[in-house]
Amino acid sequence: QPVESGGGLVQAGGSLELSCAVSRSGFYSMGWYRLAPGNQREMVAEMVGGRPTQYADSVKGRFTVSRDNAKNSAVLQMNSLKPEDTAVYYCYVKWDVFGRADWGQGTQVTVSP
Repeated sequence: QPVESGGGLVQAGGSLELSCAVSRSGFYSMGWYRLAPGNQREMVAEMVGGRPTQYADSVKGRFTVSRDNAKNSAVLQMNSLKPEDTAVYYCYVKWDVFGRADWGQGTQVTVSP
């Protein structure tokens, strides 16, 4: 199961970094979804084979997903945060294209106006 860290409370315009650590290298894909009260789950960012492949339109140009090989982890750098980014962020990992996703425990991100 991925282990998430980071998150917290920040003012609008600020930055936060989320990290998602897994037990070994060689993942197929990793990324983040988020869930805000009253909203549906939303894909935030994904990378396949360590390369970013897609971002939600709402975060393009502000969020960046990358891989930290030394720590077997994925990193989501979130800049220019907005109150509407407030949500619980869940990372996931897939070890092959047909496999199921393993999910992290979720981490709260709160952006104040």
